[in-house]
Amino acid sequence: MTRTAVALGIAMGLSAAAMAADLRIGFISSLSGPVSALGIPYEKGIRAAIAESPMLAGHKVELIVLDDASDPTTAGRNARKLVVEDKVDVLIGTSGVPGAMAIAAVAKELNVPLISPTPVTIAGGADTWTVTVSQSFPLMVSAVVERMQKAGVKTVAYIGFSDALGDLAYDSLKMSTDAAGIKIVANERYARADASVTGQILKITALRPDAVFAGNSGTPGALPYLALAERGYKGQLYGTHGLINADFVRVGGASIERLQVPSGPVLVADQIAADNPIRAVSMNFRAAYQKVNGAPPNDAFSSYTYDSYLLLGDATKRTKGEPGTPAYRTALRDAIMSTKELVGTHGVYNFKPDDRYGSDKRGVVMVKMEKGQWKLAP
Repeated sequence: MTRTAVALGIAMGLSAAAMAADLRIGFISSLSGPVSALGIPYEKGIRAAIAESPMLAGHKVELIVLDDASDPTTAGRNARKLVVEDKVDVLIGTSGVPGAMAIAAVAKELNVPLISPTPVTIAGGADTWTVTVSQSFPLMVSAVVERMQKAGVKTVAYIGFSDALGDLAYDSLKMSTDAAGIKIVANERYARADASVTGQILKITALRPDAVFAGNSGTPGALPYLALAERGYKGQLYGTHGLINADFVRVGGASIERLQVPSGPVLVADQIAADNPIRAVSMNFRAAYQKVNGAPPNDAFSSYTYDSYLLLGDATKRTKGEPGTPAYRTALRDAIMSTKELVGTHGVYNFKPDDRYGSDKRGVVMVKMEKGQWKLAP
């Protein structure tokens, strides 16, 4: 397990405000293992955000990074260590749904706010300590089903991970297809570490569905599309917002040509309307990311942690007290939960205590793969 601590602030000319207690962020991501295609961009995104704003509400920011190695148990253990030993004021992470759920359980138990860049399936309520800047699966998948309807799809086959993400994607698909009158003809699953899905795809192609929808993410998400191409499948291809990263595009190659997925506006910021407020924030993110990482972003994941930091920064302005205390953590949680109309790269955020998701339809566009590039779908 790797631990790095980066203290960012002003070294000289400290004002009275800067002398306040440091704000400690416990950041957990999958920097190794099968979810690292998402986890590595997550770390790059938050480092770009902190480099752009090294202080929040007069507090110097200290970032403590732990690798969960794509393992939910490690993610939960990391969260407990960060809270109990490192005394962090807020948690941010991680890059897989099972891991994010494990961290959310620790956040609730130990009364520490969690900003998740990944969807989480936990109940809201007065005792909720978790919010997510990721769009909800029902919101994103409903946009996919709308595209299916317009394209005349009557039958769709599902293939997804055999874990919480796969269940979340399937349940969201069923909710929208039931309302749209589209029939799901298959529900096939595979593990993230599997090397082949040939058996599942043979079952799917035998049914001749109008479309195939995959509930997966990262580089393991390419397997179904590769197998469909090998079988010569000519139907329509759809997927989730968990597929928008460079490694997936590299591995998928020609097999993902014409694939359509939902995304936050950040991915195609230069293609959306100039008066859309999300465009300006997204272009600012691109500049900050390039300054820190030496290249422009080519994924939609690094911007989720950038938005997490924007959300944290906005909340700290409305949080009284000094970091490092239970009272501050509670006040910070309350400030996060009361966020109104905060413009990010993936949408405009509004949170309520009984709703852990802050995005609405303003945070959703459909994109299509064309010659190795994601393009705004017409």
